[in-house]
Amino acid sequence: MRHTGPHGRPGTTPPVPGRPTPFLKFPQLLAVLAVLSLSFGLLSWQIAAYGPLRAADERLGRLVRHSGFPDGPAELLADLGNVMVAPVVLAAAAGYAAVRARRAGEARWWVAPLGAVLALAAVPLLVAPLKALFARPGPPGMAGSDSAGFYPSGHAATAVVAYGAAALLLLPWLRTTRLRGQLLAATGVLTAAVGFGLVRRGYHWPLDVLASWLLGGMLLVALVLAARRLRRTAVRRQ
Repeated sequence: MRHTGPHGRPGTTPPVPGRPTPFLKFPQLLAVLAVLSLSFGLLSWQIAAYGPLRAADERLGRLVRHSGFPDGPAELLADLGNVMVAPVVLAAAAGYAAVRARRAGEARWWVAPLGAVLALAAVPLLVAPLKALFARPGPPGMAGSDSAGFYPSGHAATAVVAYGAAALLLLPWLRTTRLRGQLLAATGVLTAAVGFGLVRRGYHWPLDVLASWLLGGMLLVALVLAARRLRRTAVRRQ
């Protein structure tokens, strides 16, 4: 039997009991995952084959780098994707979500927080081999730009997974649709700002960043699918 949570909300709605979920249905999530995967494959093919997208990407990268946006703020934005910032934000969100879920009486209160942490831990495991495989040089003029290994961007992938997973953990505990929309918008703006900073400072080409967003999106969709499956299994056993 399903008991209602606070304010009459269903107590067993995945991914976190006690709050309505904004997530797409299973077939829709699979469709999103397929689109992200195909888009990542297309970009990677263009990078590997020196296709027209790669040429346009490098032109765009030079335009952004010489856009006149101040170096200081651009550096700050780029730093929001490093391992001293983004994982800390995710850890705080995971801790909060775990406490709320446990207090709500959820049997597997640790599933979503642990899954989010594992998704972030998977970023370097995926990015490092891809960097070695594509061996793309960085934008000219920066230290280390002559070396290979700039595609995809580790900082951009860290940002999208850490901030995206943090948002997914917090969404079910927000009471209004307006707050959820504001959180999603803030997450998108923050992730885009990190990508802009990385390109503006010459640390990456735009497609390095875009590929990382696609890769991170795949991890986030996989996180939602895994958490939903485990929670449904727990509900059936109750």
